[in-house]
Amino acid sequence: MRIRTISEELKKEYGSKVLKLSLTSGCSCPNRDGRAGYGGCSFCSEGGSGEFAAEYAPLTDQIREAKQRVDHKFPKDLPEGERKYIAYFQSFSNTYGSVERLEPLYTEVISRPEIAVLSIGTRPDCIPDEILDMLIRLNGIKPVWAELGLQTIHEKTAEAFNRGYRLDVFEETYQRLKKAGITVIVHVILGLPGETREDMLETVRYLAGLTPRLDGIKLQMLQILSGSRLAEEWKQQPFPLLSMEEYTDLVTDCLRILPEETVVHRMTGDPPRRLLLAPSWTTDKKRVLNMLREKISKTERRPAGPFSESRV
Repeated sequence: MRIRTISEELKKEYGSKVLKLSLTSGCSCPNRDGRAGYGGCSFCSEGGSGEFAAEYAPLTDQIREAKQRVDHKFPKDLPEGERKYIAYFQSFSNTYGSVERLEPLYTEVISRPEIAVLSIGTRPDCIPDEILDMLIRLNGIKPVWAELGLQTIHEKTAEAFNRGYRLDVFEETYQRLKKAGITVIVHVILGLPGETREDMLETVRYLAGLTPRLDGIKLQMLQILSGSRLAEEWKQQPFPLLSMEEYTDLVTDCLRILPEETVVHRMTGDPPRRLLLAPSWTTDKKRVLNMLREKISKTERRPAGPFSESRV
């Protein structure tokens, strides 16, 4: 089975490795301040899922510090002036703010010669028309990716972890972004409490069947992080977590379902070790990826098949 990975696609486009700079926009989240809810998603830590992002500071300082963390991954003979980066705004909801504040910030970043792509992590309920117009203008400068945290299509699960929006909100925003020519990447968490293996595969079948086609996907194992509401629930009443074997089998089946056009941006996540409570195997990313590569090499792609309209 041939998988289109983002690292390979970027190398084709730019002729060399492209590294990610995790940055902070200073945005909050409507699921924390009361507009959509309070407390955020139950799995979300105090850092808003952006533990590797720089501290909020002037962007020049953030970019300098982020480069210092990742530049060792470039080939040693690649001149500094030829290094390319993705400016990734990850923590919280990075379109949750006014255009007057956000557009100058993102324009400053995307206009830097070393920045190849602007990637903005956000929620589907945080892209009103004026924000979409801003993304269109930025996309006219350099590629813009909108990363949407969907996690699951099942409303019962979403209500349990306090997502704060329904699936039809995602669907409407997805269509608006695609119509506007914005690249869309969707985040999915595998192993959410109460979901069966078939529930998780159904989420991926739904994404595989989207029209227009989904540009990219990020798959990640559920991680129990200290400081999250989910951590307290897990301590009080532990629920089963996927083993590495179960997770890699599941991801392999997810990849079999996806269309060949969909680029895989993530197959496993880097947990913040100081916060991770479980599962401990997620800290061994190299081992997880090696197991995935072995399983993928022995697997044939299969059609997505029919998608059930049952979303509960």
